Amino acid sequence: MRKWEDLPAEMQNEEVRYYYDILCKKSFSLGLKRVFDIVVSAIMLVCLSWLFLILAIAIKIDSPGPVFYRQERVTRYGKKFKIHKFRTMVNNADKKGTLVTVKNDSRVTRVGQLIRKCRLDEVSQLIDVFEGSMSFVGTRPEVQKFVDFYSPEMMATLLLPAGVTSEASILYKDEDRLLDRADDVDKVYVEKVLPGKMYYNLKSIEKFNFFSDIHTMIKTVLAVSGKDYPADLDGELKFARTLKK
Repeated sequence: MRKWEDLPAEMQNEEVRYYYDILCKKSFSLGLKRVFDIVVSAIMLVCLSWLFLILAIAIKIDSPGPVFYRQERVTRYGKKFKIHKFRTMVNNADKKGTLVTVKNDSRVTRVGQLIRKCRLDEVSQLIDVFEGSMSFVGTRPEVQKFVDFYSPEMMATLLLPAGVTSEASILYKDEDRLLDRADDVDKVYVEKVLPGKMYYNLKSIEKFNFFSDIHTMIKTVLAVSGKDYPADLDGELKFARTLKK
């Protein structure tokens, strides 16, 4: 953890301080988390190299453009990085519509539909985990456009690296369905979806330890396999109300 005075100015507030003090007491778990990220991502990159090759060939044959979608995202301490995601949409899709993907999005390619259905587009983020821009578990990295809407308390999620998965990702795994009928997708995302996800992200920081991360990873595998987990709707509602005060 950085010293408090070395955090970006926008993160130095009372709300963030609460979570910062919690994490400062978890130095062993934070260290173990990083070691785990490096070792496991390195092993998985080697073991899945064949899958990377197959996906790369399929994407290139299906539509013109790069193999990876390298959109700029925000991670720990507000640092920006270009995420690795296997491209599932037409090239320059972010310039042809909203930054949020909705159900039956016309920009998704044929191969992209299969990749997204199997959730294989996220596999390439093993590269980001190994490099340290991301972790296996943490708040999903947002684009700066949405980070600009963070409340002072939401800024606490930038105390840790962005993650491939999280409790919020599990409970909002079908968020594209929530946005499907929205007239203004970005507005609904910022006002409805983002606060809900942030409630779980902040709760995860409160109870953070290395083994809670492992538990979240196991739940993610089960969720992808079809298992559903109950959402804390009352908690989401109370958190949303605090944002309106």
